Amino acid sequence: MTANSARTGARLLAVALAPILALAMAAPASSQNQDCRMQFQMQGWSVFYKTASGTGTVSCDNGQSMRVRLSARGGGLSFGKSSIEDGQGTFSGVRHIDEVLGSYVNAEAHAGALKSARGQAMTKGVVSLALAGTGRGWDLGVAFGRFTIERMD
Repeated sequence: MTANSARTGARLLAVALAPILALAMAAPASSQNQDCRMQFQMQGWSVFYKTASGTGTVSCDNGQSMRVRLSARGGGLSFGKSSIEDGQGTFSGVRHIDEVLGSYVNAEAHAGALKSARGQAMTKGVVSLALAGTGRGWDLGVAFGRFTIERMD
């Protein structure tokens, strides 16, 4: 192994572990935090560059809710085409529903054929998001990127 390949491997590992470390270092939940969940569906493809888009609804236990537009963009060693039809998201560190909006850092490893299940954890400052869902398609790889939630008009 050359010094350059070792440095590249170390950088990739640091990027992959950054979201996990950020989740672990997040501030403890305050009594003002809301329990917020998201139901969503997405579809996308990847050939080195990964892209997906979809829609969903965020609901909090205080009665607030909003329709959202979702997009995921990134890159890595990733190939495939897939959809998530019954996606569920759980937010932590949210005091007001508007705090779920914005871009989250994510890293994922994925593999699936025909029907598959997927899970991810990502962070945006003190707000964290865990996603899970089932879907169809085929995919294989490791990707890093950004997951964005925007309010639908």
